[in-house]
Amino acid sequence: MHASTLFVILFALMPSLALALPHDLLRRETSSRTPEVKRSMELPMQRRRSVTLDKRGGYSGSTGLGDFLDLFYTVPITIGNTTTAVNIDTGSSDLWVTSDACITKQCLSTGMRPYPAKSIVPAGGSVNLLYGDSLTGTHASGPVALDTAILAGVSLAQQPFAAISDTNNTSVMNGANGIFGLGFPSGSQVQASVVNAKFNNPATTDEFISSSANYGPLVSRLAMAGALEQPMFSIMLQRDTIEVSGGQGDLTLGKLPDGIDNSSLTWVPVRLYDSKQGGLNPPTFAPNEVYPLRWEVVIDGVFIDGVQLPQSTISPSGEVRAKGQTSSTVPTSALIDTGNSLVRGPLDVVNSILSSVSPAFAANKGVPATFPCATPHTLSFQIGGKQFSVDPRDFVSQNQTGDATTCIANNVVSTDPPSPGALFSWSLGDPFFKSNLVAFYYGNLTNPSVDPPRIGFMSMVPSNAGDLLRQEVNDAQSAGGVFESTSQAAPTATGSSAVSAQATSLSVPTASASAPAAVASVGSTDQKNNAKPSSAPRVSTETALASMFCSAVFWILFSTL
Repeated sequence: MHASTLFVILFALMPSLALALPHDLLRRETSSRTPEVKRSMELPMQRRRSVTLDKRGGYSGSTGLGDFLDLFYTVPITIGNTTTAVNIDTGSSDLWVTSDACITKQCLSTGMRPYPAKSIVPAGGSVNLLYGDSLTGTHASGPVALDTAILAGVSLAQQPFAAISDTNNTSVMNGANGIFGLGFPSGSQVQASVVNAKFNNPATTDEFISSSANYGPLVSRLAMAGALEQPMFSIMLQRDTIEVSGGQGDLTLGKLPDGIDNSSLTWVPVRLYDSKQGGLNPPTFAPNEVYPLRWEVVIDGVFIDGVQLPQSTISPSGEVRAKGQTSSTVPTSALIDTGNSLVRGPLDVVNSILSSVSPAFAANKGVPATFPCATPHTLSFQIGGKQFSVDPRDFVSQNQTGDATTCIANNVVSTDPPSPGALFSWSLGDPFFKSNLVAFYYGNLTNPSVDPPRIGFMSMVPSNAGDLLRQEVNDAQSAGGVFESTSQAAPTATGSSAVSAQATSLSVPTASASAPAAVASVGSTDQKNNAKPSSAPRVSTETALASMFCSAVFWILFSTL
């Protein structure tokens, strides 16, 4: 069977496939200034991995991303002697890979080299990571281990991670072997497991916060150590369906991508969570601080084709107000989440969007939201007073194999209402990232009031995006109703590109609660009087049946190329 035919079949059977990934993050100490682009050395994106430090000792670099049909975006990473690919997830905080002790059908379908269980150096305890909303859910469980991790040419020793021995999470079935959570330490159950084991389940958050520099998520440790030029990273995802944009996406550490000026981005503060909202209790050495929990920002409005939609009338689940807020002043916010292959929002607003673009759906909510492929639609979110859109080419999907005339709006779906520990109404996933460059700045996570975390947005949607969609539709109709599509493997040593065995090694100073300026802290998922979060962060997921089919097609496809 021809590769292009397989791609079309996959889209026809799995129009709303979404990736299940966790939520965590990273950070560091710095001044209160808005992040600037500084002098730096960039890493090659695809084939080699090398690193150069500038004269100040600040590291920056980037690495190319793999992509499976715009559903799964992966980054190469080495843990110990195992080089593999993991799904990038700004919606979660924990790093995990499967070990050879995992024999579930998902683990056996990975096609990637597992981490050897005999190499595990126990870090203390184990984790059972839960993913998904109320409609879907997966798990990943196993012991917490320590080993050297290498990412984008920089090496960090004694990195905690989960060596998963049991999972039904489909992130390991599509050219990857785990999840790389880029969220805040407060959302990290791996860190919580280590802290609980080392400090005998402490009654306060002091040890958890003080230990983030030693046991927290990988990039946050780099940021807290002052090892990065700026305490930040940025992500731009490639487009490999409807129209192949060319090149690879990019994960950049320590700075903005080359050629991007700080003034080109719109910066907005990350939403903070107090303890009543499911956030982290402040430590005794910083009793007035409120910490970030997720890469989450307030949105001012939602627009479809330039028309602002009414706010959702769906009531939140539980109390989500902060001190001084009333029900009418609770802001609408969005999780900025690469671990979600869709855009998710309140059911009533999502129905309004689909009704606006699809007369069929407007007449009957039980039918697919179809519309003419050549009619461009623009979904926008107003953030910081400016609208950031989903490109019309990322809004549309093929409805039926061989039909490039009638398409479907299935990249926008509903999700759970806000609840404590998960205050967001929207989750802006991969369609948003394909259309916008997003930069994530940690600030000072020991004392966020000194230098708050924030996110910067820059639209990458061209002014002629509608014309480009119409051209792709014309091309697909001329090609028998087949849209352009492709997949790219992450540039790992086991893939098509070699990775240098050498990496710059960075050390992280030991943190101390008596010197809070040298350590980092973050908000936590339902983290109360114990360092262990009481509930796992939620993320988008897919059904096991769809993911198994996806995996099967993936391997059949590449065996035919």
